[in-house]
Amino acid sequence: MLFVDPAGDDSGPGTQERPFATLERARAAAEPGTVVSLRAGVHRLTEPLRLSAADSGVVYQAHGYGTAEQESVVISGGRPVTGWRRDDDGVHRAEVPGLATRQLYVSGRRAPRAAITLDHRLTRTEIGYVTDDPAPGSWQGEVEFVYRGAYPWSEARCPVALISGDDRSATVTMAQPAFGWAARLYHSIISWDGPGAGESNGADAPTSAENSPAFLTEGSFALAGGVLHYLPLPGEDLGDVVAPVLETLLHAVDVHDVSFLGITFADATWLRPSAPEGFLHYHGNGYYDGGLLQTVTFAEGQGQVTVPGDPATMPGNVIFEGASRVTLEGCRFTRMGGVALEFRGEGADNVVRDSVVDDVSGGGVVIGSGALRHRIENTHVHHIGRDYHGSPAILLSGTRDTVLSHNEVNDVPHAGIVVYEGRGAQVLDNLVHDTMQVLADGGGIYVSGSQGVSRDTGALIRGNVVRDTITPYNFGLYTDYGAAWVTVQGNVVHRADAPVVLNVSPPLEHVTFTGNFWDADPGQAPEGVTLSGNTTLAQQAFDDDAGVAAIVAGAGIRPTPSTARGR
Repeated sequence: MLFVDPAGDDSGPGTQERPFATLERARAAAEPGTVVSLRAGVHRLTEPLRLSAADSGVVYQAHGYGTAEQESVVISGGRPVTGWRRDDDGVHRAEVPGLATRQLYVSGRRAPRAAITLDHRLTRTEIGYVTDDPAPGSWQGEVEFVYRGAYPWSEARCPVALISGDDRSATVTMAQPAFGWAARLYHSIISWDGPGAGESNGADAPTSAENSPAFLTEGSFALAGGVLHYLPLPGEDLGDVVAPVLETLLHAVDVHDVSFLGITFADATWLRPSAPEGFLHYHGNGYYDGGLLQTVTFAEGQGQVTVPGDPATMPGNVIFEGASRVTLEGCRFTRMGGVALEFRGEGADNVVRDSVVDDVSGGGVVIGSGALRHRIENTHVHHIGRDYHGSPAILLSGTRDTVLSHNEVNDVPHAGIVVYEGRGAQVLDNLVHDTMQVLADGGGIYVSGSQGVSRDTGALIRGNVVRDTITPYNFGLYTDYGAAWVTVQGNVVHRADAPVVLNVSPPLEHVTFTGNFWDADPGQAPEGVTLSGNTTLAQQAFDDDAGVAAIVAGAGIRPTPSTARGR
């Protein structure tokens, strides 16, 4: 066994009496079969921890894992911020030359970037905006415009390059290529009668602006010109302020039989949205990064939108690439700036269990194309998409035989669990609630595309409780965009805008809803959809129905010693 202690010494032997100081030193010394025991404290990384196939067969665990004496271990990519001075305006400032971050944590609390709602009369031009309001002329710093609802399911971010003006008007010049890309991407045409009909462009109307000292309110920050500006909450102590600086905490490539037990991964950022390319979100964790754009026609030709031909995807702050038989147990992934945890590339039999994923700027967990027989079980994923509101809690894309079971997913700004095209996904006995809190056109559980080639190889969505799907125009359990070979069985779906949807474009094929309980009749089943043995209950009847109670009792996290410690 090897030992690592933040107060240790890398020149020592790594024993309990003389532990190493860094994880990198322990990695270099570990052999297959080694247990690396991390002592209590914050293990700060100055560069990502990188594992290769040669680092396989090693267990990294909190000291005393699985016992009452288990120690609290944090692997952090953050930098403490000190040297604060209070100015006459009550704002505290700290010189941070070279610091690049999009997040700040004060005593563990996420401090939001200073922001204002844009209710100014902005007119879009080829290079930005003009307004007869002179106020933007006083906005100093590296300002960013946010476009909530650029599409109903999308939220974009574009940097501002320059603001000029006088006492009567202002001109906002936007950074390129982000602004030009946004004007081409967020173009739609709705030809049916009703709200939103006609031609529109999501770049016309930014909804808020961020990151100017002029926008500060209590508890928020702005980073401008190498200076952090922070307006404290009443009585707040600035003795523990951390700025995430690493974009990657751990990147493991081609490893196998590696375990991380009882460890918290924390304090990472993702800087791409600050670049001139901005962050032009499309769906899930996908965004436009230049290249081909396509026009998608839907609703029998009554509408069309522009979409990326080959979207880029938000990266993980903890990444396992081509990895197999990796176990993450009793861990926590928190204060992350992109996707908290990502499995990418071909790999098999990786497991996340009894863990917590929370306070994440982007997506929670992503299992990507090529993954085989991965499992996420008994894990709580909540307060996801804190900065990037289209991000889902759990996303499967191109996976095979993935199982999501007995998890709890809540407090998500868009969809909770997303299953894109793949094969054999099983979404079983999860509790999904308080999703769709910000954006529209999504669901607590969202499934799209082909899920197999037969009933036996398709997706199974069973035993889940989906409730409190909040914003208008959502579906608690949403089978969408040509979903095929999906069985939706024995779920409870209520308190959504609509519990399920049957008519989508492209149409559903080989989709069966059987034995479900919901609070609204979904209507007649079109060709390709089978409805069998489902029960529609009035909302007040849900608490008293025995069939509902049995499903509710079996859904969500089953308490274990490690989940109790993780919370």
